Amino acid sequence: MAGYEYVSPEQLAGFDKYKYSAVDTNPLSLYVMHPFWNTIVKVFPTWLAPNLITFSGFLLVVFNFLLMAYFDPDFYASAPGHKHVPDWVWIVVGILNFIAYTLDGVDGKQARRTNSSTPLGELFDHGLDSWSCVYFVVTVYSIFGRGPSGVSVFVLYLLLWVVLFSFILSHWEKYNTGILFLPWGYDISQVTISFVYIVTAIVGVEAWYEPFLFNFLYRDLFTAMIIGCALCVTLPMSLLNFFRSYKNNTLKHNSVYEAMVPFFSPCLLFILSTAWILQSPSDILEIHPRLFYFMVGTAFANITCQLIVCQMSSTRCPTLNWLLVPLFLVVLVVNLGVASYVESVLLYTLTAVFTLAHIHYGVRVVKQLSNHFQIYPFSLRKPNSD
Repeated sequence: MAGYEYVSPEQLAGFDKYKYSAVDTNPLSLYVMHPFWNTIVKVFPTWLAPNLITFSGFLLVVFNFLLMAYFDPDFYASAPGHKHVPDWVWIVVGILNFIAYTLDGVDGKQARRTNSSTPLGELFDHGLDSWSCVYFVVTVYSIFGRGPSGVSVFVLYLLLWVVLFSFILSHWEKYNTGILFLPWGYDISQVTISFVYIVTAIVGVEAWYEPFLFNFLYRDLFTAMIIGCALCVTLPMSLLNFFRSYKNNTLKHNSVYEAMVPFFSPCLLFILSTAWILQSPSDILEIHPRLFYFMVGTAFANITCQLIVCQMSSTRCPTLNWLLVPLFLVVLVVNLGVASYVESVLLYTLTAVFTLAHIHYGVRVVKQLSNHFQIYPFSLRKPNSD
């Protein structure tokens, strides 16, 4: 597996023909963030590789996830009567989240500024974004946590899936239309949550215990915003963009089956992981919520990365992801009945397998495309300049 090549010759040929096409209509992005990023990018030296900026932002998101996991391992820290997360942690997480968001906004501008834009850069950016979804959502969960003032771990699991499907919807659009319509919810959520982290440090988590309006709690507002943004903004806009492409006869896939293939693996991942939760003899999500979220998010990231490779290379998306096979076997074993410690071992093992497999996939794909385009992924030097 060390030298396994995930990108086929057909896909490499497709990458050679690839042209970036994206549409951003979000007023916050157009009139506030882009002017801000245009100023910030001038601070970076011209020798700094865009992919290094992308990776740095991703590492900040991972750091936030690990920092909050240390201070709030079981999501009870924000509940009444429990030891709360220190105020300085909320400030650090808020600042780093905004910095990570900023780096994600300037990496493309740095690429154009240094004339180093490549398909690898876009794939690297969006691939890491797909994995960042789980880190971001789970870190935000600590603001409310579980308990009487928070939301249950199962509700958060469902909210995580709302975010995951909202993310993949944009890439499903591009798979079918050839254009990436940047979602409005991303910029709004990043700015809002960065602000909420800082506010939490100032007013304390106890402020979120109080009703927002009448008997409507802040946790209900949190839930309603995620679901409302997905159902009232992201989904309608995606369907509208798809319909416009259909009316203009510019869809890349004519049959309904081919158009919907990218959803097969995510839907099966949702079905299998939900079946595990509902049939778990030890109530696995209550015992290991953070690990279960991470397992699901990592598998989703791998599925999404394969879709991004296909939509950028104009090749067919695989019907099923192979990571679903071990997940299916684990769910099957759990349904037959296992001891609590055995189920926990299965979750830890499966998470390790998914993580190593996804890292291997990412490293090999980056290496393949770097060799193909004859570039260094984290340097602006050319290999032949050595």
